Amino acid sequence: GSAINVWGWGSTNPIYGGTGSGSLSKDNPTTTLLDGLHNAGFTTNDELTNLYTSYRAERPEVGMFKADWSLPEPTQDKYSDDLLSNATAFGDTAVVTIARSGGEGFDLPRNVNQEMADNPYFSYTNNSEEYADFEDGQGYLELTRPEKDMIELAKKTSTKTVVVINAANAFQLGDLQDDPEIDAIVWAIPGGQVGFNALGRILDGEVNPSAKTPDTFARDIKAGPAANNFGDFQYTNMTEFAQDDPFNKGTQTQPSFVNYSDSIYVGYRWYETAAAEGVIDYGNEVVYPFGFGLSYTTFSQSMSDITVDEATGTMSVDVTVTNTGQVAGKDVVQIYDNPPYTDGGIEKAAANLLSYEKTKLLEPGESQTLTVTWNRDALASYDSVNAKAYVLEAGDYTISARSNSHDVIDEKTYTVGATQTFDTSDNTHDGDQVVATNRFDDAKGDVTYLSRAGHFANFAESTAAPTNFEMSEADKAKFLATSNYDAAAADADSSATMPTTGARNGLVLGDLAGLDYDDPTWDQLLDQLTVKEMNTLISKGGYGSPAISSIGKLRVSDVDGPASLNNNFTGVGSIGLPSAVSVAATFNKELARSFGDAIGTMAHDMQVSGWYAPATNTHRYAYAGRNFEYFSEDPVLAGTLVAEEIKGAQARGVYAFLKHFALNDQETNRTHMLTTWTNEQAMREIYLRPFEIGVKDGGAHAIMSAFNYIGPEYAGANSALLNGVLRDEWGFRGMVLTDYFAGYGYQNADQITRGGGDLMLATIDMPIATVNVQDAAGVTALRNASHNILYTVANSWMYENGQPEVTRNTWEYITWVVAGLLILSLLGLELVAIRRYRTRQAKAVITVEQPASIDEAGADKAEE
Repeated sequence: GSAINVWGWGSTNPIYGGTGSGSLSKDNPTTTLLDGLHNAGFTTNDELTNLYTSYRAERPEVGMFKADWSLPEPTQDKYSDDLLSNATAFGDTAVVTIARSGGEGFDLPRNVNQEMADNPYFSYTNNSEEYADFEDGQGYLELTRPEKDMIELAKKTSTKTVVVINAANAFQLGDLQDDPEIDAIVWAIPGGQVGFNALGRILDGEVNPSAKTPDTFARDIKAGPAANNFGDFQYTNMTEFAQDDPFNKGTQTQPSFVNYSDSIYVGYRWYETAAAEGVIDYGNEVVYPFGFGLSYTTFSQSMSDITVDEATGTMSVDVTVTNTGQVAGKDVVQIYDNPPYTDGGIEKAAANLLSYEKTKLLEPGESQTLTVTWNRDALASYDSVNAKAYVLEAGDYTISARSNSHDVIDEKTYTVGATQTFDTSDNTHDGDQVVATNRFDDAKGDVTYLSRAGHFANFAESTAAPTNFEMSEADKAKFLATSNYDAAAADADSSATMPTTGARNGLVLGDLAGLDYDDPTWDQLLDQLTVKEMNTLISKGGYGSPAISSIGKLRVSDVDGPASLNNNFTGVGSIGLPSAVSVAATFNKELARSFGDAIGTMAHDMQVSGWYAPATNTHRYAYAGRNFEYFSEDPVLAGTLVAEEIKGAQARGVYAFLKHFALNDQETNRTHMLTTWTNEQAMREIYLRPFEIGVKDGGAHAIMSAFNYIGPEYAGANSALLNGVLRDEWGFRGMVLTDYFAGYGYQNADQITRGGGDLMLATIDMPIATVNVQDAAGVTALRNASHNILYTVANSWMYENGQPEVTRNTWEYITWVVAGLLILSLLGLELVAIRRYRTRQAKAVITVEQPASIDEAGADKAEE
C-alpha cells in the first residue's frame, strides 16, 4: 500500500447493488470503497474525502416509483489551490471514482436533459448554476462535465491516474480509453457488502484479476441496433383497454409496445457479424469486446483437434493454457463457432459462444489442459420461416478458441456433411421432450427484422424508430386483458371432466416428499383438496405460499432478491453478495455454485424455502435499469452460471425462481400491457436460451413469469410459453409464480391458471387472484396449479428435514460465517480492469476475480 488521492464523490457513496427487489439489507456491516483501500494498506487523502462528504452526505435515491438521477460531483471551482497543492504532495497516484446506479422500475435516462423535462417521475439537480452536467443528447452512461473536469485535475496533480467505474451497466468509455494520460481503468461492478475489499488488493498487486467482460463496451451505445427500439412506445388505438394505475392514483395506463427488431444480433453477435460483413469498422465501434479482460501476467493457449462422441453428440477440444508471465494468475478458455451462412438464408451470427472453462491459479511457467465440451446440437440454428424447427445446415463450422469474442487464438474446422432438421419425435433438439416448433407466430407482429442478407442491407429500415403506433386489427382481435377475457368461452371446447375434491384419503404433504411428479399418490392427495383450499393456495402467493392444514402443508417463505435474501415480513435480510454481473464477469462455474450454496445456507437460518432468483433476462441494451440483476448479453454465459447457482441453492433444499420468464428486458412500461414483438428465432436462440439451460442443466423447479406481453398475450398466462415450451419441450416440473400481482388490467387467475401459471404473487386478498369460473376446465386448471405448487414445496428442505424448528437465533453468527468463509471466494468478482485493449500495455489493470485465500493468490506483487 501507499498514499493515494481518491477522487470523486462516488468514492464516499459507492454502488453496492441495485434498487427494488435487488436491493441489499442495510442491517449488515458493509465494506465501503475507502474501507477496501484502507484494508489493503493504502492511505487516502482525507482532505479530498472531506470535500465530498461535506458536499452531500447521501446518494440520491433511484427508487421504484420515483428516481432522482442526480450525480453529485463538486465543480472545478470547489477544489481550492491549497487542496490541489496538498494532493500533489500527498501522493503521486490518483484513483478517480465514477459511479452509476440502476434499479427496478425505470430504465436509465438515455437523453438526460430531455427525459428530466418529459418524465414527471424523474428529477436531476445540476452541480452548477451556470451549466448543465450533461450536454443535450448525452446519456447517463456518459461522463458529465464535472466528472471530466475532475479527471483533468486528478491528472494534473498525479503521475499515475486510475479510473474506477463503479456500475453494473456497460459504460461508454471510448474517450477514457483513448486518453494517453489514463494509466488504467477498473470496472468495479457492484460487489455487495464486502466486495470492495478486492479493489485495494488488486490495485496493490496482491491479487491478480482474471474476470472478463460479460457485455460489449461500445464506443457509441446509441448507435447499436437496439437503440431506437427500446423505451416508451404507446399505442394510439387501444384506448378501450385503458386502466387505472394501481400505484399512481389519478392516472391511467394503456397498452404499449417494444419491437425487438434487432433479431438475433444482440451485443457481440451484432458487432462481430457486422465486421465480418464489412459494414462497420470494428475498432471504431467497439472499445472492449465481450469476454475481454487484462491480467498482471500473460498466457498462451493451444487447441487440439475436435473430438465428437457420435453416441451422445458431445463435442470437445482440449486447450492447454500456459502462464507465460511472471505472476500467478487464472485465464479463461472461450470456444466460439462461426457457422456457414447462405445469403438470405437462416440468420446466423459470425461468432457464438459455445462453451468456456476457467483455469486454476497457474504459477509462472505452469500449464493446465482443460477439456471444453458442448453439444453438437448447439451448432444448429432455429429456422422460424421455412422448417419451423432447429436446423443444422451442411457445411464447414469454424470452431475457435478466442481471448474474447473478436480475437482468435486458434481454430479448427468441423464439417457437417448433410443438413439435419430436428423435427421428429426421435430427433429432437438438445434433449427436448417434444419437437420444438413454431409456437409464437402471433408474436412476430408487423415488424421488419434486422437481416444479414445483402450485408445487412435493411439495417437502416429495421433499426429505425417506430413510426406506426397502431396495433393491427388482426393482432388487436387476439389481444387479451381482464376486460375481454372470458374463461367460460375459453373452456367451451374443453374435454375436461370435473376432478374429485374433498376426499378423505388420509395423506399429508410430507408423505409425498421425494416422490416423482407423476407418482399416482399425488392424485390421491390432490383429491383431498377442496376448491376453496385450492383457491387459497394459489391466491396467497406473496413472498411464500399459505398453509393448508388439512394436508399438513406449512406456510413457507419465498423471498427476494438476486444478490441476497430479504424477508419483507420479518424485516430480516441476509448479507448482500456480489451482483449477477459480477458473477458473470468471473466466467467461473464453481464460484456461481458457491454463490447458490451461500444463498441456501442463509435460507436455512432465515427459515426461507424459495429464492426469487436468479434473474435470467438478457442485457439487450446497456441502458436497461435492471441489468445489474441480470448476467450478460450472451445466453450461454448467463444460462450456465444461472444453472450453477440453482444447483448450489437446491442442494440445500431451496427452490430457485428463474425470473422473469420471458422477454422482460426493459423496465419502461413493464406493467402497462407492454406488448413485446419478436421473431421466434431470436426468442429461442437469445432470450429463452438462458432459461432453457437453467431448467435442463440446473434442474429448476420454480419460475417467475414476466409482466410483459409476448405478442398479444400476457406472458404469465401464455400457454405456448408456460406449457408448450417450458413443460412440454423442456420437461419442467414445478411451479410458475406471477410477478407482483396487482391486476394491472390484465392479471387474473382464471386466465393465468388456464395458461400454465400457478401461484399469484399477491400480498392482499383480491377476487381476481382466485379462479372464479369453476367449471370442469377451471377446477382442473386449479388442481394442476395446486399440484405444481405442492410438488415444489414438498421437495424443499422444509420437508426433507422434517418439521422446521428454530432452536437458536444464529443470524449474526451466520452473517459473519458467510462473510468470512463462503464470501471470501466471491470478494473480487466485481472488478474488471479494461484499459489498453488495443495496445495491450502490461501495466493496465482489468478483470477481477479474487482467489479463495491470500496464499492462493501466489505473488505478493503484480507487475507494473
